[in-house]
Amino acid sequence: MLGAIIGDIVGSRFEFVEDQMRPKDFVLFTSACTPTDDSFMTLAVAKALLFAKGDEARLGELAVSCMCEVAHAHPKTGWGGRFYKWLFHERNPQPYNSCGNGAGMRISPVGWVAETEEELKRFTKTVTEVSHNHPEGLKGAEAIALGVFLARTGKTKQEIRLRLQEYYPILKDEDFSIASLHGNYGYDDFGNWVTCQGSVPQAIVAFLDSESFEDAIRNAVCIGGDSDTIGAMAGAIAEAYYGVSLEMEDIALGYLSEDLKSIYLAFHAIKRKRTPRV
Repeated sequence: MLGAIIGDIVGSRFEFVEDQMRPKDFVLFTSACTPTDDSFMTLAVAKALLFAKGDEARLGELAVSCMCEVAHAHPKTGWGGRFYKWLFHERNPQPYNSCGNGAGMRISPVGWVAETEEELKRFTKTVTEVSHNHPEGLKGAEAIALGVFLARTGKTKQEIRLRLQEYYPILKDEDFSIASLHGNYGYDDFGNWVTCQGSVPQAIVAFLDSESFEDAIRNAVCIGGDSDTIGAMAGAIAEAYYGVSLEMEDIALGYLSEDLKSIYLAFHAIKRKRTPRV
């Protein structure tokens, strides 16, 4: 979850900024950085999992209530138009067939609490389908959650790639790489860069082509497009694989308000440990 928050914060100042060949040596944290809806909804999912205490029957209802509670405490965050209506104007929010990448950016806490892949898939579906019930939205969320789970449980990058190719066959293509995306990815006329199918594979390859947690964040942000969300998704898997330094954790937590920090700390106490890498 921390990796998603860091990716979001670092990528926030580059969202909607199209500068094509963005250099990878940009400054990670500046005063222009801020947590966005990606961090808020990630923390909302974590809160729902905390309150559910393993009760799957209540998880969907809690996901809705926690998302709305966190959003209402932070209304001026640049929420997507349809999701804003879902959060703020519907008395009984219902799924709206979204395949937006919001499904993938908020799901990482599931990868830290699920004991098995079967449980992970059930939790992911329950949390996601409350809003993003389009097949591509559900697929994108499951791919990111599974990536976190596999990385957390000690799987190699090759093993992770093979499993996630089942969701996105483009990951089989050797030419689909950060090198090929850098300067050639970003906005398009159809808005694909904000869909799961148009950004989840890019986030996954940002992790797969990385050499460290920080490098994964830089990979994700340097390609352009929806930088905070791609950073959040890549960062989520990268944290589970590499871990995050205490120094970077302290910097990131400094961007969070006390209510958000309290959710993070409470969830940190109950999440499962990652398998150390030799």
